[in-house]
Parts: sequence; C-alpha cells; structure tokens
Amino acid sequence: MRSAKSTAERLAAAAPAIADLLAARPALTMHAQDGLCFEDVPLNAIADAHGTPVWVYGAGTLRARYMALAQAFAAAGLTPHIHYAVKANDHLAILSLLRAAGAGADVVSLGEFARAQKAGIPAADIVFSGVGKSRAEMAATLAAGIGQINVESAEELRMLSEIAAGMGRTARIVLRVNPDVDAGTHAKITTGRADNKFGIAAQEIPALYAHAARLPGIEPVGLALHIGSQILSPAPYTAAYAKAAALVRGLRAAGQRVSVLDLGGGLGIGYYDEPGISLAAFAHVVRQQVGDLGVQLLLEPGRYLVGPVGLLLASVTLEKQAGPKRFVVLDAAMNDLIRPALYDSYHGILPVSAVEFVNPASPADVVGPVCETGDTFAAGRLLPSFSEGSRLALLDAGAYSAVMSSPYNARPRAAAVLIDGGKFDLITPRQKLEDLWADERLPNRSE
Repeated sequence: MRSAKSTAERLAAAAPAIADLLAARPALTMHAQDGLCFEDVPLNAIADAHGTPVWVYGAGTLRARYMALAQAFAAAGLTPHIHYAVKANDHLAILSLLRAAGAGADVVSLGEFARAQKAGIPAADIVFSGVGKSRAEMAATLAAGIGQINVESAEELRMLSEIAAGMGRTARIVLRVNPDVDAGTHAKITTGRADNKFGIAAQEIPALYAHAARLPGIEPVGLALHIGSQILSPAPYTAAYAKAAALVRGLRAAGQRVSVLDLGGGLGIGYYDEPGISLAAFAHVVRQQVGDLGVQLLLEPGRYLVGPVGLLLASVTLEKQAGPKRFVVLDAAMNDLIRPALYDSYHGILPVSAVEFVNPASPADVVGPVCETGDTFAAGRLLPSFSEGSRLALLDAGAYSAVMSSPYNARPRAAAVLIDGGKFDLITPRQKLEDLWADERLPNRSE
C-alpha cells in the first residue's frame, strides 16, 4: 500500500502547469480584467453574489457532453438508451437538464428514484441497480412502474419474486454479471472483479437465468455488467463485453429470450490535462463486441457526463509557512470535496485572478480548515502566492463531489449555482447554521 507521502509526491510530480490545465478546458477562459470565466461568466461575479465555497455548474458543458456521447454511437451505427447514473450528481437542476436531453436514469436507492421522478424522468425510463435493494425499495419502485431492475444475486431474485407476485406485478429484470475483469482503476471504485461485492459469477448465469424465467412475478429480459469507474482505456471493456456476448449467445442457444444488454458506465475523464477516454474507441468496442446481437443496448454514464461540468470555487483564508513548507488554507474543506481524502484523487487548481495566474509559482499544500490531516486537496502543487481573500477554482468537481458532501465539523453545506446562456442562477442556497440542528430533538424526560 502506498504511503500518504508517496501518493502526494506522485500526484505532485504528475500535475500539469496551470496554463496547461486551462488550455485543456475550453469552457474555462482567463480574461485580463474579469479573471477566470466559466462558460463566459466571471467566477468573481458568482463569488461576489453568493460567497464561497460555492459549487458552479455549466449547463452548456453538460449538453455538449451528452451530445458528444450520443453522436459517437450514432457514428458507429448504434443507438443505445442513455441512463444517467444519478449517484454521480443528483441535483434536480442537473437531472432536469439530462431529462430534457433525452436521458433516462440509473438509480441505486429509493431516494435517487424519487429524485429522478421529481426531475421529470418517467419510472419506465429508470433502471434500479445496486447490491442491497431492500424489500421496501423493491415494492415502491415496482408500484411506480420502474422500467428495469438489475438483479445482483440469487437471494435478491428470490426476494423480488416474492414481492412482485404478492403485489400482482411482473418485475422486468436483467441479471448483473460479474465478468471478473480488472478495469485498472483505484481499488475502491472497481466493480467487476471476482472479489468485488457486485454481480453474479458468469458461470452461474445460465442456471439462474433459467430459474428466473420460471419464477412468478419475474420477466428476465437480458444481462447487465459494470466493471468500474474512471476507466481511461477501452481494453477492459473489450474483455468484459466479449464475455457478455458469449453469455447472450449461450442463453439463446438454451432457448432463453435475451433482448437487453446493459453495458454499465465507468467512462473516465481527464483530471490532469489528458483528454479522457476516446468516445470513438469506446463506441467501436461496443459495436465490435456486441453490435451484432440484436439487443437493446443501455449505457449508464455518470462521471463522463457531469465531471467536467462542475467546479468548486473557494477563497484563501490565509497562507501559512511552517519551516520550509507552505500551506494555502481555503474556506472549502474535505466536508465539501472529500475525493482527495477518500480516493487520493487529483483535482486541478486554478487562480481566479488573472494577475495571480501569471505570477511565479512555488510548491504549496492546499488544505482546508477541518481538523483532519487528510483535509488536503493537493500536496506540493506549483501555485503562485495568494493573499487573504484570493479565489481558487478546484476543477472537474461535477461528479462524486457535492453529492458526497457533509456538515462535518458543523460546517454548513456550500451553495450551488448553475450557469446557462451567459447567466447564473442559485440552485441551492447555502445551508444556514441553524439548519444544522433543525431536525434534532432533545429528549423531554421528567425525573
């Protein structure tokens, strides 16, 4: 296992210069007077209006990424149904934009299911994934008319059959295969290896599929798989989809009906200055491995769609010098953006000021005020000197960021803003201090 020091050194060594970070992100521009702009809106204007820390999302960037994904598959002669993975960012504004673009939803809880419906996504366009669906979640989503349930075990299949038959409903299901493919990602976000908790071993699929076809309240229609997150090479998909295709052909040879293949998601983005996974290469793999099966294809992208759509805008509280070490302390913290502490994740950091952007840089640790050493956004990052109140943008924070935030250390959750058409709107107000305990009750006991 890598030590915290070696991880920090590795990330610092790989970090591109701030000019390269900016050049790789066309939605971001640096104006001599306005400073850093996102979709042509000055970030200083957003911070002046709503304070910091604040999440900033770009609607134009989101629409463009959805269109790029759809067009890559159209160029390959494929028309998969795109079901956005709500766990990446469940804000109603984000879900509404994706619904308008034509997306369905992939959910892993009753709360996500309710959010997707609140955003206008019909139950019939929602897929329910996850290894631990409760009886209450199964019953509620079946009653609402959910389009597909991805079953992850024989035990779950039995429960679902009991519930659906008892309700007089038929659950349209696919079996999730664990293809035992290592996607080469961080150990905590791989989902397709044999030792992961997800899915059903490939060798168990034929018998379980036949069993599902005989169960009351169950209609098996196909297979699903998901091998991990932040995948940058099409190679793991090639191996996984080849196994899925072989299973589909085997099931059909045994007389089973297979009309759906859910390909999962996991498409990686460029957090440094690299471009991320090639959509054309990914679509080619899909066409090559499963394009001739005559099935309805489903995709469940999350990070690819929303990761570059968001950033966390923060202010410098102070710079601290501790011997040779320089610390830049922000008003944002790990309770806002936990990914660096949780996954050793890299996020690019840009000054908002045009003057600071061109000033000389030196190594700095960028940290928050939470009482944890892990409250570190970057170590040894080359950045210019900052003054109290200087503003920084933590990039590519649209996925698995705000949705994982908490009020740890009794820090109110940050506000959120959406840019659309050159204007910005507040879509989540900053949590008030009194909101931190609004739902709490003191016991009222008489002696």
